[in-house]
Amino acid sequence: MPHYLSLGSIPKKRHTAHRTTPGYKNEGIFYEEVISTHGFSRAYSIAYHLKPPTRVKKVEAAGKCTVESVEQSALRHHHLKTGKMPAKGDPVTGRVPLFTNTDVTLWRCRPAQPQAELFRNGLADEIVFVHKGAGRLLTHFGVLPFKPFDYVVIPRCTTYKFEFDAPSGQPDLLVIESPGLLGFPTRYLNPDGQFRLGAPFCERDLHGPTEPSIIDQEKETTILIKDGTRLTRYTLANHPFDVVGWDGFVYPFTFNADDFEPITGTIHQPPPIHQTFESSGFVVCTFAPRLLDTHPDAIKVPYAHSNVESDEVLYYVRGKFGSRRGVEESSFTIHPHGIPHGPHPGTIVASKDVTRTDELAVMVDTFRPLFLTREAMELDDPTYPLSWLD
Repeated sequence: MPHYLSLGSIPKKRHTAHRTTPGYKNEGIFYEEVISTHGFSRAYSIAYHLKPPTRVKKVEAAGKCTVESVEQSALRHHHLKTGKMPAKGDPVTGRVPLFTNTDVTLWRCRPAQPQAELFRNGLADEIVFVHKGAGRLLTHFGVLPFKPFDYVVIPRCTTYKFEFDAPSGQPDLLVIESPGLLGFPTRYLNPDGQFRLGAPFCERDLHGPTEPSIIDQEKETTILIKDGTRLTRYTLANHPFDVVGWDGFVYPFTFNADDFEPITGTIHQPPPIHQTFESSGFVVCTFAPRLLDTHPDAIKVPYAHSNVESDEVLYYVRGKFGSRRGVEESSFTIHPHGIPHGPHPGTIVASKDVTRTDELAVMVDTFRPLFLTREAMELDDPTYPLSWLD
């Protein structure tokens, strides 16, 4: 979780009356809501509403959001080119699932319309990587600005709406959905919970909401809620963005991939040095621009390796990826368990005199097998497993 943050108006002590100031319609007290994780035993925030957040006027089934994997007849590597996927839907309804298992689902989204209604994921944390686009995430925690190459981390049960700036072009998103709680690698943190000196990023690189978004509106407002595959539409009696203040450790925040400080050495360093987030069944890594190995005999591209108990997905964001031929911006590669992969022929020699790489990529490593969806197979290059031949 990020560090403690306080925004807006809160009382001196928690669980005490936070009295309204003259001018608000509901003279009396603001209504406290505790947003907690692991029941009441882990991180939490406390928000104060103009009206009780429980005023529901209607509950309706809203269908299913089913992710269907395709059974593979053979174990092999895959390469998907997603840069030309047609734009469709909005930042929620336009999501296209590509990879899934019980621990994580990866989606691509190229929205064609503004987000139609408020959304809340009731069962999973989300990381929305903004490949292209800029704007604001509007939430009951306030306004969270974002820009290209931001990881937008959205805790479960956050009600939100993406709002993109018109001049920023076609939004392009990678969505990582995690039923397990997302956090930072524990080795980056000291016993006091602070990022260690030498960690590749720190608290200054994390950005929470910048201002409250207080909407005092007694008007029926719908929220589309996802819990697993089930969708439910709640109609509230008032707009839920009526929070006058909150504090705690649970809130949406951004971290920009270009703020990741790579750890380098005289010889090639293993992928865990790029780790950025972790959950119970997977990790997220940031391959950021960096100096390459300085040993005179260093091999500057990754060594061939067999994935043991791990499936590796790489999403190529920017620059030239030195160990791989044929990939392009918005490509995915998946190198599964059980078979080796490594640099393509010719890339070792080509990298000999290179001193720096400009690549930017997001990697997701899972500890259980990943399954491709029907939508992913429609984008798959069946010749990719043969691309290591001279």
